[in-house]
Amino acid sequence: MTERRRLAVIGAGPAGLTAALAAAARGVRVTLVDSAPQAGGQFYRQTAPELGARRPQALHHQWRTWERLRDGLAAHVAAGRVTHLMDHHVWFVERQFGTPNDTAQGSDSGSFTVHALLGPEQEEPVTVHADAVLLATGGYEKVLPFPGWTLPGVVTAGGAQAMLKGGLVLPGRTAVVAGTGPLLLPVAVGLASAGAKVAALVESADPRAFVRHARVLAAHPAKLAEGARYAAELARHGVRAQVRSTVVAAHGTGRLEAVTVAALDGDGRVRPGTERRVSCDTLAVGHGMLPHTDLAEALGCRLDGVAVAVDDEQRTDVPGVWAAGEATGIGGAALASAEGRIAGLSIAARLDSRTPERSSYASAAKARAGLREFFAAVDTVCAPPARWTEQVTDDTVVCRCEEVPASAIREAVDELGAGDVRTVKLLTRAGMGWCQGRMCGPAVAGLARCPETPARRPFARPVPLGVLAREPGEPS
Repeated sequence: MTERRRLAVIGAGPAGLTAALAAAARGVRVTLVDSAPQAGGQFYRQTAPELGARRPQALHHQWRTWERLRDGLAAHVAAGRVTHLMDHHVWFVERQFGTPNDTAQGSDSGSFTVHALLGPEQEEPVTVHADAVLLATGGYEKVLPFPGWTLPGVVTAGGAQAMLKGGLVLPGRTAVVAGTGPLLLPVAVGLASAGAKVAALVESADPRAFVRHARVLAAHPAKLAEGARYAAELARHGVRAQVRSTVVAAHGTGRLEAVTVAALDGDGRVRPGTERRVSCDTLAVGHGMLPHTDLAEALGCRLDGVAVAVDDEQRTDVPGVWAAGEATGIGGAALASAEGRIAGLSIAARLDSRTPERSSYASAAKARAGLREFFAAVDTVCAPPARWTEQVTDDTVVCRCEEVPASAIREAVDELGAGDVRTVKLLTRAGMGWCQGRMCGPAVAGLARCPETPARRPFARPVPLGVLAREPGEPS
């Protein structure tokens, strides 16, 4: 009997789960590797069982979709078709060349070793062997600095949501939610519904700009209805949105006590005289998201801008490697699921030396095309203020890991001639810390007035030297 081909899916969010279920249902042996203690990703982040949440569905959107994914995963795990490795942090995917699989199966598969670190200490090495890999690594928040942003009480919008969903914890009692993008609405509603007072929802975009994209928006009535529901919930909790506005500074002694909010003009500059102070103990701020591409870059996958480039089947240009979800472009759970289904069906066919029938994923491809167009319009409207760097004072810390202020970055550019992020990094150490520039990268690029380009790293996360020196173990 022919041995079932092996697929490693990295990431158990909507894209990874959907792909794993589609591939497993068609005879592929799947290992689902994820850093979280439970499946779901950020969108379906689950509350720790020990907390005994009585109505976890109240914290989530599209709960029935999650139940279908959860139950499908449990059935495949019970049947032995899927192995779910939780709390496994992948730091490198190694591709072997010249193996029998490469020769026998052609360009649609290969031989891969996924290297991970197990547990909260991330010190126990584990390896997973596969014939194909799906990168469903998601995205991370784009962080832009401003005076006072390092005060305790200032968190990212996604961070506030993660605290609420994962730990049933409110980051504070009185919150301001600020920045730009669709994530702000569910974060504000979630905080208000959980008992926090949302003193202000501050959106830098101008909603009137959506009129230019009316055709695209009208093609997605479900998305418009979702936005209307959030607006109604905000109104019910007495939260008024302030549009074309931004937080210019956070204030406090030892922790956050207030923020200054100001209106923006048509060029994205603060309008003098519009500043007002809002008391709060929490600021949840976000300016969109960026794709996680570290593993893809280390494998040599081509990028399209800051996202992993894929073809119509979600294949990268590296044989045997597929990508789906936020890693290929930010677009939410529905788009990620559509891409995951396409990838899972493609992988199952290609590992069986077949070309997948386009009809098998036609509906998913149609949803993918429409949602990509929708979120391209949203991204155009919900861009950070064009002049945000003008509000960053010289003493504002930009790189928190290495404590590099804005003045050092400006000096590197204006006086030392740095013309790209790499040179700024060498001259100032901005981006050399624990996060390797993931947090400060966009800010450094903005202050240096150069394009935002992903930095290719050999490993996706810090790895103890002891792990590199030891013989890696096998999955349990």
